[in-house]
Amino acid sequence: MIGSRSERHRKTVEAAAASLHPNKAVRENLSPLERLAAAVTDKVGTMGFFFIIFAWTIAWTSYNILASKVPSLHWHAFDPFPAFVAYLLISNVIQILLMPLIMVGQNVQGRHSEARAEADFAVNTKAFADTERILKRLEEQDARLLELARTSEEILRRLARAENVPTGQEEAAAGAGAQPQVPTE
Repeated sequence: MIGSRSERHRKTVEAAAASLHPNKAVRENLSPLERLAAAVTDKVGTMGFFFIIFAWTIAWTSYNILASKVPSLHWHAFDPFPAFVAYLLISNVIQILLMPLIMVGQNVQGRHSEARAEADFAVNTKAFADTERILKRLEEQDARLLELARTSEEILRRLARAENVPTGQEEAAAGAGAQPQVPTE
């Protein structure tokens, strides 16, 4: 049984990692009992369920306290105060039944989370590889552009020397030594 569960878990994780929809892959690999456990875990772990249990407890104890302590109401206490034996029995049965079911549901949810994490990791790994490839390409383009800029500067220098036309750098150097003339009125 344990071997089959771990094998099913491995297949679920692999299917989720290979798929773009890990939630769908996990759902497809759940047995009916695991689906039931996950559904119960989802419902029991809500504030709504807490309020239902709280209201049931208040109603049960209030009715039985009033029926036991206020005879003028003519109510019959089916679980007399102060013992509440039936209430304790029912509560314990509910707890005994829900505890293993919730643990199974949490295991299912844990496998689901692991499958999503595996799928996220696969996507992130692919994105990282793509980013690395893009960065390498950009570095190659930067190097090529730098090489082209140097070649262009060299060509401009050669043309300037051949025509004796000062380049922008030579003009700046020549202009730096000259004093600006102030116009006279």
